Amino acid sequence: MTVSVTHLDNGLTVVSDAMDTVETVSVGVWVEAGTRYETAAQNGISHLLEHMAFKGTPSRSAQAIAEEIEAVGGHLNAYTSRENTAYYAKVLKEDAGLALTILADILQHSTFDPVELGREQTVILQEIAQADDTPDDIVFDYFQAAAFPDQPIGRPVLGTGAIVKGLTRETLNAYLARHYGPKRLVVSAAGKIAHDWLVERSRGLFVELPAAPAADCPPARYRGGENRTSRDIEQTHVLLGFEGVAYTDDDYYPLSVLSSLLGGGMSSRLFQEVREKRGLAYSVYSFSSFYQDSGLFGVYAGTGEKEVAELVPVLCDEILKVTETVGAEELARARAQLKASVLMSLESTSARCEQLARQMQVFRRPIPPSESVAHIEAVDAQAVRRAAKRLLGSPLTLTALGPLDGLESYDRIRDRLKI
Repeated sequence: MTVSVTHLDNGLTVVSDAMDTVETVSVGVWVEAGTRYETAAQNGISHLLEHMAFKGTPSRSAQAIAEEIEAVGGHLNAYTSRENTAYYAKVLKEDAGLALTILADILQHSTFDPVELGREQTVILQEIAQADDTPDDIVFDYFQAAAFPDQPIGRPVLGTGAIVKGLTRETLNAYLARHYGPKRLVVSAAGKIAHDWLVERSRGLFVELPAAPAADCPPARYRGGENRTSRDIEQTHVLLGFEGVAYTDDDYYPLSVLSSLLGGGMSSRLFQEVREKRGLAYSVYSFSSFYQDSGLFGVYAGTGEKEVAELVPVLCDEILKVTETVGAEELARARAQLKASVLMSLESTSARCEQLARQMQVFRRPIPPSESVAHIEAVDAQAVRRAAKRLLGSPLTLTALGPLDGLESYDRIRDRLKI
């Protein structure tokens, strides 16, 4: 694999990873704009814009966009996160030009037809309703809002129904003009592709991007707190969390190892203690979310109304234990899981394409897999314990959804987690 990077005169970044052993190409455009770049009155506009990009240009209808890419056996998709929006395709190597042409077309020439806009707003309202009907999904939005209250990074990616319904074609165009400039875009590709070809095609296709200024987002201010939502459902969904770290923080790798060790697999402490030994939950795990300037670390579990009183103290005990002891065998397993994840992703053109784009946005350079593996291998037990203690030094974020009678108070749970 050969990674190459080129910065065009207009500020557009083009990065590729040549993989001679495959017959496909994954190519996409990553935009450095997501939920945390939105105002309160426009929450959800990044996601709506992502949907509307597929709804037609002067030369392609929404149906034509879908048919053209699927006629060659490819697929086209997109997603919105809190810090970026991605548009990407996977095709056979000979169809890379078609995929890039369609991506350039929808990002520069989408018409945002009012009829299509009204239809897609209704679709997103259904998406919001579906998320609300999925407790182990929506509880994470409540968790984000409790951790980062009253700020863009704490708001839901989908927005709210009332706001989404009120967004107009003019608002979409203005948002695109402000955030979709070439300096905020990365064209990334991985697979059977020549970098020079990708550069020249990108240079010729992305010529009508808006001259957008560099858009800043408000800094993340972790506060913590709680959100309890009583709902008549079968399970209580609980999230305990703390302030995490940014991508560039020295504790990025120790915290990743900690998450794997604590709740990242069937051999993890949480899975073994909560599910295997006590039978208190079907689903229990830990996770880390990393951002430009902050992060979140959390533990999730879904349990029965009667079991929640026993479950939460067990979760607290297992979190505390990591600050005291980390065994050599479990540390080796956690590191092995992370290293395998890094190396296995190299076999996927889609994963490698996305990794390159995100690395260019976060670090402004590609990160060699060997460098990531070396960082993982360097994490020792002391670093994991230090990262765990750092987490517990921040305010607790508690979110619970479902029957809540058996759940202890916020103050009692916070006291359980004192070191």
